[in-house]
Amino acid sequence: MRLLLVEDKDSFRRLLVQALEGSGWTAAACAHPGEALEALAREPFDAMITDLRLPGFSGLELLKRAKRLQPALRTVLMSAFGEPQDIVEAVRWGADDFLAKPFDLERFLELLARLRALSDAPPPDPREPWIAFSPALRALDQALLRAAEGCEPAWFQGPSGSGKLRAARRLHTLRNPGAPFGVVEAEAFATQQHRLPLLADGTLCLVGLHRLPESHALRLLQAMESPEGRRVAWMATTREGVALPPSLAERLGVLRFSLPPLEERREDVLPLFRSFITSEAQAEGRTPPVVERVHERELLARNWPGNARELAWCAREALRATQGAVLGPLPNPSSRDGDLVLPWPPPGPLTAMADELAHHAEAALLRRALERHLGDATATAAALGLTVRALGLRLKEHGIPLPE
Repeated sequence: MRLLLVEDKDSFRRLLVQALEGSGWTAAACAHPGEALEALAREPFDAMITDLRLPGFSGLELLKRAKRLQPALRTVLMSAFGEPQDIVEAVRWGADDFLAKPFDLERFLELLARLRALSDAPPPDPREPWIAFSPALRALDQALLRAAEGCEPAWFQGPSGSGKLRAARRLHTLRNPGAPFGVVEAEAFATQQHRLPLLADGTLCLVGLHRLPESHALRLLQAMESPEGRRVAWMATTREGVALPPSLAERLGVLRFSLPPLEERREDVLPLFRSFITSEAQAEGRTPPVVERVHERELLARNWPGNARELAWCAREALRATQGAVLGPLPNPSSRDGDLVLPWPPPGPLTAMADELAHHAEAALLRRALERHLGDATATAAALGLTVRALGLRLKEHGIPLPE
């Protein structure tokens, strides 16, 4: 496999080339980003590792230009001076990893093994950015890459809001990015079983499998063993530490993955937050605002009991309060109990305007209840006097994603 190394320090470049060749890579090395672009224009490469600070123009700019020349190129940015915004920008442009200097040989060899696996895997789905800078998420990603070689059922466990569904989508994308991916609340599976033929050769992920009544377990197993069910890759998400009926655990737990809480992977907080800010701003047709040092310090100081879901809420509310080019103040978690702000309905008959307001009010109340209970569907449903299934139907009606 061919790798292009761009590093302007001669002695360090020679050292890395030796490590590359000793690991079975065919390495081409250069000191200037202009030389790297010439090489990329001449011949294909499987991967590129580049320093961030280079003579002429930055490694980030090189990354952008390299992706235009070779879109499938796997890329890694390395630097001793990497700012969080550089990391996020690199991820937006398709960087697969960021290597902080100084690093030891073991870390470099680990990176090469990851690059080799990635080079044989399909590119990630741009709609589901995968942020994995912490050791825990790097290890999980390695496990997902290995699991992508087969089609065994997968069971994702973790606290509420930790990203179980995102991890399931990651595995699906690595396995078969062009195939359909369906998400069904486990309690509602009986009414959604007719969707199985539509997911042929794709994936069905059962969200909140720990809430499935035990009496429905046999019906689910029968569906999995049916001709339609055998053409579907099955995945499931549950809270950590929950027990499933033995028959289901044996069938769905061939591959088991555990996602840690966000407070145990602090390295992911800032890249995740910037990713949420960018996606929310783009969805609204806005330029992403600048996230300043004061924001970063506050983000890293919080505990995030609601995990990535709470971080996404924080980004959404901060963006809503932003008027200029710099991000507004971060919301206080207690602001979840503030006043509801509803859009004024289109002019018309009073009853029609009232119905429109009621529709928006119900959606806002559902979001507020989910946020107050940190995405816990069971607690949210109980607080609203609904069953979990009824809550799922209301959320679907308003286009609100199902909690994990």
